[in-house]
Amino acid sequence: MGSALAKNQGLSPPSVGRQGHIRVMVVDDSLTARSALVRTIEARPDMEVVATAGSAEVALELLDGRQVHVILLDLEMPGMGGLKALPQILAKARGAQVCVVSTLTTAGAKATLAALAMGAADTLAKPRSGAFTDAYREELVSKIVAIARVDRTHQQQWKPSPSAISGRAPAIVAIGASTGGIHALGRLLDKLSPSIELPILVTQHLPSSFMSIFARQLASMSGRKTRVAADGMTVEPGQILVAPGDGHLTLRREDNRVVAEIADYEVPSGCRPSVDPMLESVASLYGARGMGIILSGMGRDGSLGARSLFDAGGALLAQDEDSCAVFGMPRGIVEAGLAAAVGAPEELAAFIVESVQAK
Repeated sequence: MGSALAKNQGLSPPSVGRQGHIRVMVVDDSLTARSALVRTIEARPDMEVVATAGSAEVALELLDGRQVHVILLDLEMPGMGGLKALPQILAKARGAQVCVVSTLTTAGAKATLAALAMGAADTLAKPRSGAFTDAYREELVSKIVAIARVDRTHQQQWKPSPSAISGRAPAIVAIGASTGGIHALGRLLDKLSPSIELPILVTQHLPSSFMSIFARQLASMSGRKTRVAADGMTVEPGQILVAPGDGHLTLRREDNRVVAEIADYEVPSGCRPSVDPMLESVASLYGARGMGIILSGMGRDGSLGARSLFDAGGALLAQDEDSCAVFGMPRGIVEAGLAAAVGAPEELAAFIVESVQAK
């Protein structure tokens, strides 16, 4: 392919690659954004850009016979566009993780969340002129490192390991997730029978502007009424309450009912919303009848709350490494010996059903 065509379509020449490096593909129709992303990645001694493309169509061509660990994907591009092409990109990428390059505004939230639900691992604000700061570069690199899967065949693989749990059926399910968690949530909720009418709490790390759209998305995924939690909102069977983006979802008793309480205080993980206060609150109010689930996510948010729920006799489930975009949050539960079961989201859904029906 000639150099003029490569320049016009944003297509990079073949790359042999360096052993052990994180191999990145950048897909964006903006030459300015593409160049800025490439410069940051290539400045790292442990990363390399193996391909760039100015359209989804070109990206799909370049994925043939090319090993890639992480794909930075713009959604709004001429032609097919990133969102429509995402399923094909994931299929051809053979295990590569996709980070959506988005404006991360309310207007772009619907498409971004759709991409995350389809299997993209994370999101990244699209760089604007003058906004490509050192802090932005650091965030970009940290996201790539977190979701890159390099030589995973040599990593320890955790196997499902059911163990004895409380003999009491769960009365509530609290789910915590971060990077890669929206796709996992969709897989779990899709397999959770409508006959399971437990109240469900969800803490997912997302910007505040995304939360109302996220709640609508969960309602569509699950067929359950879903609301962004507000202070005093009643916890009801068969419904999902989602933590708002600027506060922790906790619970309190009010007369003869349990209601949401939105807390705003610092937690050790630094997250807001954080999974820890949610699980600690479930442990306090429900004890052995509380069930916590930790899905894909970076860091250790949820580990402290999980310990509280475990000590109260509640059951904890963790997503397995093979199905996670990032095994950080579930790893903390598994390695601490707190998980009653470890598995893919569909297997965890089956475990919930069995726990309810067997008691």
